Amino acid sequence: MAIQKRDSTQVQPPDATTVSLVLQALGVQQYDPKVVQQILEYAHRYTTDVLQDALVYMEHANKTDIDLDDVQLAIQGRVNHSFTTPPPKEFLLELAEEKNKIPLPLLPEKYGNRLPAEKYCLTGVNFSISPNVS
Repeated sequence: MAIQKRDSTQVQPPDATTVSLVLQALGVQQYDPKVVQQILEYAHRYTTDVLQDALVYMEHANKTDIDLDDVQLAIQGRVNHSFTTPPPKEFLLELAEEKNKIPLPLLPEKYGNRLPAEKYCLTGVNFSISPNVS
């Protein structure tokens, strides 16, 4: 694997350079250098998982080589189970309206932090001393 220099101090593999160029093309100007590593790790894991699934489909079909259909089926299965679409905006608005109909409980007129009962607090006594009986 050839390694390319980004500047005089940093050296990157070609895949990292490609990811950096994609980020620049998308208009991302500032990002943590670890973002490139995370994207590379995600791409590697996703590709590995898809190819492993394609291998399972190939074996199930009693074939000797992975073909395009196996890979497409693996990608389709991964997309169907990994990525979901958000619910429609109208549904979320209905849900929010229903939830917001319930009034919030009134705050007590005490000053300071409102802690649970002492038996649930770490500041409560959690031991008892029994005198020595002789």
